[in-house]
Amino acid sequence: MDVKLWNDKQEREMYENFAELFAIIKATEKLEKLYVRDIISSSDYEVECQKLIAHFKTLSSTLKYTIPSVEKFHETYKIDCPAAINRLVVSGVPATVEHRAAAAITSSASASVVAECVQNFITAMDSLKLNMVAVDQVHPLLSDLSASLNKLTLLGPDFEGKVKMKEWIVRLAKMGAADELTEQQARQLHFDLESSYNSFMAALPSAGT
Repeated sequence: MDVKLWNDKQEREMYENFAELFAIIKATEKLEKLYVRDIISSSDYEVECQKLIAHFKTLSSTLKYTIPSVEKFHETYKIDCPAAINRLVVSGVPATVEHRAAAAITSSASASVVAECVQNFITAMDSLKLNMVAVDQVHPLLSDLSASLNKLTLLGPDFEGKVKMKEWIVRLAKMGAADELTEQQARQLHFDLESSYNSFMAALPSAGT
């Protein structure tokens, strides 16, 4: 005896959409696993993933009143495809797109910190040239420079600029605010700043690397 899953055309269409949604979720889960295991290339993964996401969005829009929650559908039918739910529902874009966006943000943030370091180096060196040698004038400049250098993760803790600025900050902290650097101290500090700046520029990745 045949068992009918639907009573009319509308119900039949609903179950067909359910089956298609199920198939999209399963296919996405399989694609995610292939990508994670490096079995499929990034370019092929991205093309196929974009197609699945587009189909999913179209179908979800059609079923928004029948299936208000895809997560609930996933749970009800015990599909067990967490990677697919993350990609289709939570993220909405291929993993490759997420990775490019994250890299762009990191690159942009690093560029901003590099610019900040350069500015702080130049400000400190220019201040010494203008004979701004009082402790309460020099200390804030070196503190800002040290803080910006510490933000840049590509510089190790033993980077020359970090070490020398820390030494100078400790030395200045032992002096009074109105005290001034001697001509010899000012000359040495300028030399250390210039040397550290050159090391800093050399440590930066060159364009295209």
